[in-house]
Amino acid sequence: MATFHFDLVSPEQLAFSGEVDQVDVPGIEGDFGVLADHAPLVAVIRPGILTVTVGGTRHRIIVLGGLAEVSEKGLTVLADVATSVDDLDRAQFADTISGMEEKLAEHEGSELDRAIERLDHFKSIQHQLTSTAMH
Repeated sequence: MATFHFDLVSPEQLAFSGEVDQVDVPGIEGDFGVLADHAPLVAVIRPGILTVTVGGTRHRIIVLGGLAEVSEKGLTVLADVATSVDDLDRAQFADTISGMEEKLAEHEGSELDRAIERLDHFKSIQHQLTSTAMH
């Protein structure tokens, strides 16, 4: 399988840089996979799990928004937050979701819609983390 260069950058760190086989990205308009020689693309990322495949091994990384750009140089993801699933404090993540639920009453109108959408994304991540179907 042909490989391509992938960089995952967050404000805190360069979370990943190297040659990969495939990257599955949680896009705001739907998840999409990137392989070598993918067409140029810029997409907004929603909170979700980004999956990097290298030599048959899959690495799952939680991203909480950002941008993805596919160019002739490869794929670059600029993530607001990027945390390896293995490094995630699941109890703290659950507490974050609980806090988001409690604060919903503080919002109204379109602000409430955005808060609910973000909460739904976080709950989706939590479901994926606890699902036995995920590898």
